[in-house]
Amino acid sequence: MRRFVSLLLFLCTATGVSSFSVTTKNPNVKVKENEGVDLTCSYSADFGLSPRVEWKFQNLKGSQAYVIFEGKATTPYSDRVSMYSDSNLRFSKVTREDNGAYYCEVSSSSSQSAHVKVTLTVLVPPSIPKCGIPQTVTTNKPINLTCHDPDSSPPPTYKWYKDNTLLPADPSKISGFKNATYKLDSSTGTLVFPSVTKMDSGMYYCEVVNEAGPAQRCRGEQMEVRDLNTGGIVAGVIIVLLLLALLIGGIWYANKKGYLPSKFSQHSAVYQPPSTYGGGEEDDGDFKQKSSFVV
Repeated sequence: MRRFVSLLLFLCTATGVSSFSVTTKNPNVKVKENEGVDLTCSYSADFGLSPRVEWKFQNLKGSQAYVIFEGKATTPYSDRVSMYSDSNLRFSKVTREDNGAYYCEVSSSSSQSAHVKVTLTVLVPPSIPKCGIPQTVTTNKPINLTCHDPDSSPPPTYKWYKDNTLLPADPSKISGFKNATYKLDSSTGTLVFPSVTKMDSGMYYCEVVNEAGPAQRCRGEQMEVRDLNTGGIVAGVIIVLLLLALLIGGIWYANKKGYLPSKFSQHSAVYQPPSTYGGGEEDDGDFKQKSSFVV
């Protein structure tokens, strides 16, 4: 084997060809949660006899971490990940957190580095989604209906039903829905009515679908669209004004009859000028000369 590798290296050097290629048998791997799986990685002979092989992981949020570093599984993977045949990665069990991209990177002291990407999809069947469906809304107002399943993998497709009838993602293409004004995002589960009408009243529910298992749906909720009750609003304002008028009138009448205590009766004082004939008592500590001594 060593002679064969040496021969390949000699031929590459003699012909001036230096590919330094890294490949995989399966760039897109799918596996059910809690099952085992292998991610393959092979490299060309021009990397030498003992190249450095590392595996890196990038999750769906973009964070990166080493899976294999310096020939060993890192701490988060040490109990369920191993490397075999010098470069292949083996999981004894996968979880939904393992969804993402894996990079097999090969390098040597006398060569450049190269890598190959393997995408791992952990299959998790849908769960019952959480739906946000208002029970009562006012006509001509915008309204959003929401549906979300955080567990499905791969990410599910969302479907909305009204009165047990599937709402098409693009109503303009279906003759029976050409007058519909809603907008449905099947990737996020949002059903938007820019200006809701009475025709939009009905029972709504959402269904979640992916390839990992049977579809799931939330409980249906009745949404009723009502006109704005302007008559009730006017009547309410009139009642409030009448009550306010009665309150003000009652306070005025009670004050006129003397039923209410005077706010200033006990605290007000009338100013009187001092007598010119000197008949009053002097305030304590307040001395004023009223006559002069004649010598």
